[in-house]
Amino acid sequence: MPYQLTDFLPTTKKEIKLRGWDDVDVVLFSGDAYVDHPSFGASVIGRVMEAEGLRVAIVPQPDWHGDFRDFKKFGRPRLFFAISAGCMDSMVNHYTANKRLRSNDAYSPNGQAGLRPDNATIVYSKILKNLYPDVPLVIGGIEASLRRFSHYDYWADSVHKSILVDTQADLLVYGMGEQPIRALVRALQNGKSLTDCRNIPQIAYLSATQPKCDDQVLLASHTVCARDKRQMAITFRTIEEETNKLNQKYLVQPVDNRFVVVNPSFPPMTTEGLDAVYDLPFTRLPHPKYKGKTIPAFDMIRFSVNTHRGCFGGCAFCSISMHQGKFVVSRSAESVLKEVQKIAEMPDFKGYLSDLGGSSANMYQMRGRDLELCAKCKRPSCIFPQVCKNMNTDHRPLLDLYRRVDALPCVKKSFIGSGIRYDLLLHRTGDEAVDKANREYTRELITKHVSGRLKVAPEHTSDAVLAVMRKPSFSLFREFKRIFDKINADEHLNQQLIPYFISSHPGCELQDMAELAVETKNLNFQLEQVQDFTPTPMTLATEMYHTGLNPYTLKPIFVARKQSEKLAQRQFFFWYKPETRTQIKRELQRMGRTDLIDKLFGKTQKR
Repeated sequence: MPYQLTDFLPTTKKEIKLRGWDDVDVVLFSGDAYVDHPSFGASVIGRVMEAEGLRVAIVPQPDWHGDFRDFKKFGRPRLFFAISAGCMDSMVNHYTANKRLRSNDAYSPNGQAGLRPDNATIVYSKILKNLYPDVPLVIGGIEASLRRFSHYDYWADSVHKSILVDTQADLLVYGMGEQPIRALVRALQNGKSLTDCRNIPQIAYLSATQPKCDDQVLLASHTVCARDKRQMAITFRTIEEETNKLNQKYLVQPVDNRFVVVNPSFPPMTTEGLDAVYDLPFTRLPHPKYKGKTIPAFDMIRFSVNTHRGCFGGCAFCSISMHQGKFVVSRSAESVLKEVQKIAEMPDFKGYLSDLGGSSANMYQMRGRDLELCAKCKRPSCIFPQVCKNMNTDHRPLLDLYRRVDALPCVKKSFIGSGIRYDLLLHRTGDEAVDKANREYTRELITKHVSGRLKVAPEHTSDAVLAVMRKPSFSLFREFKRIFDKINADEHLNQQLIPYFISSHPGCELQDMAELAVETKNLNFQLEQVQDFTPTPMTLATEMYHTGLNPYTLKPIFVARKQSEKLAQRQFFFWYKPETRTQIKRELQRMGRTDLIDKLFGKTQKR
């Protein structure tokens, strides 16, 4: 049966009237188009508040120009305004690694660019604070979450204060927000003020005084971080280690004679709790206001299922663990199967699931065997520099899930579109049953769940650069490729392995890229999936880029900063294109690596 307009959160006063409401409790502003789907954070938070009995209206991509009518159309909410910039940081959404304006936005109707401002959380907040200075304001989403402390902003090339300062928000919800927003709503429903809610886990706020508690870490002030790169690096390490612990402390940072206070997070959500989120009444569709238009980000995931959240990889260039958390939380198989059956009811579903996965597809139901050991640990990664002996890397639960999904009559084939951690597949535990299951998973993945191309992310070929990235040795990629090729040959399959690589990452020099070109050529790759490193808030690699130091050693590290340096590195991805050949030869001659010219282009002709 087709969905009715009232099956979505209301976006207009007319839709409020259709529900029989006179007013609303919360107005939620989002930088994304409104897609009522569990992969879109603003929709999830809206549904969570709705499940708590609130009347929630959503304003997707409000017009921040002119008379601000989008900000005024619902008037004053009973409880608070809420803001999310969307599923991406607005600056990452808008600009390339070379700071060029992007021509499209995957989270907007028809991919149209320009429907959200730069620094969307700040812009929306200032408008609301001017219009309704006495209405409480709560900010969240990935942009607010990853800018909760002093942070380096690549696009402004400066250290910015906590986003709480520029927004003047009353509270900031960081990380995956279901648990803190639920606790906040319940407290407010019980008559507490927003000030009373400052003790809720996983929120941050500005305080006139330093909190009086023993379990806090006082960070270097914003002023110190902005002028002293060494202290900025030390501060980042403290934040990262504390954020990746199970038993966290309060993190307090002085700024402008006040204090940013970041409370410890909630414990990782349980399977039952995560299942309950996916059980909320999502239509799984864009709002009817977008009829006749496409939303590229939705089209990409409309037939995919998220099986878990969190990532214990701790890659230096990635912010997932600082937002979703290091500890993986998995859905039950029953919850996944239920969602697959909902997808099957969609009229355009042809029986093919585009993805069963998560941040890393094969971390489903993986965690430390002894959680008491995990509680004492502050390692940012559970698998670098080697897989933790306490980590359960058994792929049998995931194998079972794949088989149960594939057994459904409505499913012809399920593909794994998320990235695979081949270091987990190749890790030998010494437990023959587990090692056998992992080999079985590898074969089943390659023979049954690859849509012609399997994505993996070695990121580089230099082990020195990979160590900076917190990625495994390239020798593991070679081993995985050998297995992939053998299974394809054995099964008479014609499938491709698609590796992802990054240029200009801190620690990567021009010679490393030259050797990458030769290494990938020898493996018969002509690279497609490549990118320049983009410094994004709250990642280890960004701190290295800004400070020129490794926060964990405080030793200097090479950083390619100039656009000319970045382009020089990037061109080595495309050694096979005729237009790059002359410049690459010049660079190799300048470096004294004429041996690599022969390896890339054949023997140099003698005159």
